[in-house]
Amino acid sequence: MANETQNRLERRGAVHRLLQDRDPNLLIVAGLGSAIWDAETAGETPLNLYLLGAMGCAVSTALGLATAQPEKRVIALVGDAELGMGLYALATVGWRKPENLTIVCLDNGRFGETGGQVSHSGVNLDLAGVATAAGIPTIRRVNDDAGVDELRSIIMDGPGPAFGLVEITADMPPVAMPIRNGAIALARFREALLGHDALKE
Repeated sequence: MANETQNRLERRGAVHRLLQDRDPNLLIVAGLGSAIWDAETAGETPLNLYLLGAMGCAVSTALGLATAQPEKRVIALVGDAELGMGLYALATVGWRKPENLTIVCLDNGRFGETGGQVSHSGVNLDLAGVATAAGIPTIRRVNDDAGVDELRSIIMDGPGPAFGLVEITADMPPVAMPIRNGAIALARFREALLGHDALKE
């Protein structure tokens, strides 16, 4: 649970460390808001799928992707408010248990995109506890570099499904807007994942 007295990581540095030496086949579904900017600055690639206008859908989208592409490793990179809008997806992940999926929640206990108001995880919502109750077998609470490194290893080598709660500060780094057109972004992702012929389907 978010707590102002806890040690917390700077968000962009934590995400960059998490994604350093990234496997070129790793797929990232980034949820609306700062998670997108963090993924973009960590290394622009067409295998990042940015959900620019679908708050609450990142985990369910990543679950579908992990199910459809079982040979790929998949990350759902989300903020605490994004995840809070789609909590039922955690129960589905715990039920289906895709071994290639990791949910990484960047928890600052704030609604960062609307002015930094305190969010539910800043008061009474323990997202790692919810993930545990949902039956996700591998849970990590991360607030230091060693924890980030361990989570990176879990992402690439399992066991999965996994849930990492990365406790970050409320500071908001500069926006790094990726491609804005959702249809083009999806077509780019599909082509990178499935090849040029996928666009003809």
